[in-house]
Amino acid sequence: MIVRPATLADLPALLALAHSAGAGLTTLPADAGRLRSRLQWAEQTFSGQASRADADYLFVLQSAQGEVVGICALAGAVGLREPWYNYRVGLFVAASKNLGINQQLPTLFLGNDMTGHSELCSLFLHADHRQGLNGRLLSKARFLFLAEFRELFGDKVIAEMRGYSDEQGVSPFWEGLGRHFFKMDFADADYLTGLGNKTFIAELMPKFPLPTCLLPEPARAVIGRVHPNTEPALGMLKAEGFAFKDYIDIFDGGPLIECATGDIRAVRDNQVLQLSIGTPGEQAQPYLVHNRQFADCRISVAAARVAAGTLIVSRDSARALGLPAGASVRAVSLAVPARQMSAA
Repeated sequence: MIVRPATLADLPALLALAHSAGAGLTTLPADAGRLRSRLQWAEQTFSGQASRADADYLFVLQSAQGEVVGICALAGAVGLREPWYNYRVGLFVAASKNLGINQQLPTLFLGNDMTGHSELCSLFLHADHRQGLNGRLLSKARFLFLAEFRELFGDKVIAEMRGYSDEQGVSPFWEGLGRHFFKMDFADADYLTGLGNKTFIAELMPKFPLPTCLLPEPARAVIGRVHPNTEPALGMLKAEGFAFKDYIDIFDGGPLIECATGDIRAVRDNQVLQLSIGTPGEQAQPYLVHNRQFADCRISVAAARVAAGTLIVSRDSARALGLPAGASVRAVSLAVPARQMSAA
């Protein structure tokens, strides 16, 4: 498996992926026209023609047989062209000394606090390929690209995790809050934001703080909760250093997690090494390996061993990366050390 930049030739495969994803994945719409536009913009991004405000680094996961089975992306910056909205879960205190009442009420505050940060987005892996190291490769490959081209990204990276919805695709948070102001189904609002039409949020969303006690219990229960299919991705990101700091999606209530770019484990701990082709041996461990290219980026997982400034991999692994012996690579252990896992 390799992670590489997406191209227009991937349109049929990505459309099939989008249909299998269902509702709630705003940045992977099951619409050929929208996907075509995004792929065209991604190609411009990888050709160096996009500013950080517009950069969309869209990647696909490709099998050894050439089948596209997953997608992930990095946005250079959010909110610099159009507003980026989130709720912050804060606290409103209502008190009366005379009556002896002191109420501390969890409250939703609408804001644009994430403006300018880079974003992990569009992560989706086909259900038939959710085994082995595929999910970790797809999710973590972006960190080596980010580390290699650090100047293209912000000092903080965020990720909006898909919020909880039931087996019928119903979002309790949307039903308890958003529907009252937008008068449309969740899927319709999701579709509009995917088109880039976000002005309706500012026009229709209440600007005043909303105490969560006014919401129905099912809506309160899913604030900061992820969709069941998203739990593995959340766990991986938390192990890399990401944390929930009380920001949620305004539509489905899913958690927004964040981490300072330099504190992401794979960004902080990676090494630049010389590629050596041979037999990694019994001490080999799975390494995430980047060929250090931009438009011709290739990232893969290889059984490898570090020795004297070199990364020893098999000939097949080197071939997947498109590299000869002696080439420079950026690599990091795929596994998070146990001490960091316990801290996460």
